[in-house]
Amino acid sequence: MSGEYQRPAAGPGGLRLHLNENTAGCSPRVLEAIRAVSALDVAFYPEYEEVISESAAYLGVPESWLLLTNGLDEGILAATVAAAQAGVTGGVLADVPESIVPQPAFDMYAVCTGAVGGRVVEVPPRADLRFPLEAVLRAIRRSTRLVFITSPGNPTGVRIDLDDIARVSDALPPGARVFVDEAYHDFCGDTAMPLLADRPNVIVGRTFAKGHGLAALRAGAVIAQPDTLGPLRRVVPPYSLNVCAIAGLRAALSDVEYLEWYRSQVRESREMIYALARRRGLPYWESGANFVLVRVGARAAELVTGLAGRGIFVRDRTGDPGCDGCVRITAGVVEHTARCVAAMEEMLCAAP
Repeated sequence: MSGEYQRPAAGPGGLRLHLNENTAGCSPRVLEAIRAVSALDVAFYPEYEEVISESAAYLGVPESWLLLTNGLDEGILAATVAAAQAGVTGGVLADVPESIVPQPAFDMYAVCTGAVGGRVVEVPPRADLRFPLEAVLRAIRRSTRLVFITSPGNPTGVRIDLDDIARVSDALPPGARVFVDEAYHDFCGDTAMPLLADRPNVIVGRTFAKGHGLAALRAGAVIAQPDTLGPLRRVVPPYSLNVCAIAGLRAALSDVEYLEWYRSQVRESREMIYALARRRGLPYWESGANFVLVRVGARAAELVTGLAGRGIFVRDRTGDPGCDGCVRITAGVVEHTARCVAAMEEMLCAAP
């Protein structure tokens, strides 16, 4: 997949358990901060000093190691453009830039690689959907510019060992980067940040869409050594975050209690989905994210359609490599998960 990203749709008023969103919504402080935005705030170009300082402190990095982006998607695109430019000598591209993408994976890696004229090198999944380290290492060559690693993985929720990421970093040719997408960091705490000090070829991406519930405000971050971030800064526009995103992000970062509450909801919801899968004898993957991948078999499409008829939307991932017969269910507010689990139980019990 290297074309245009296809946005999944959901009916109005439905229970959105198909896009890994925060199903509780953002902190009330976020709405208060947005309401406080004045007419002049909207008319003037935004200031970034405070939000950069507060975001860097929250992430535990120096300000020079942080680049705020319009959602993590913009960070992925900036890294892809910068990586492609690294292969240009004297105005000539030495090789077609290649991005290694272990499957299954987020579609935007291929979309961004295609946008810069690059080639996607897909690494097939293991049967257990664990990170295919040895296959990734074999795929690395001179034309490799980026290796995308999502930890926890999407749509699997599988967590990746820090040592595996380090081995990929050590195997890269000069100028290549490993982009560690940590969109779901808030739900497990795993991070490649400890690698940054000694590895200038590692970039960490974060989003404030999932745990903090800012998906519609579009606020993300890219973290790396300053020299590594330099080429990305030259790609990202100077006013990438709008004034409402800045106000909302600052408010969200201040409400630690709300984030902790939502994390507890996610943990309980994951356990509810695991329990359903065990009761019905369905394979599932323990997740470090705010969703669970469950293999329901040949009835996956029927189950997804049946749930949608009840106003509950989950994602059919059968089309993803290694995910035949699988559905992905957002694990968010416990009340929502209970409704989904009850409906799935009823439908699965009615299976022939």
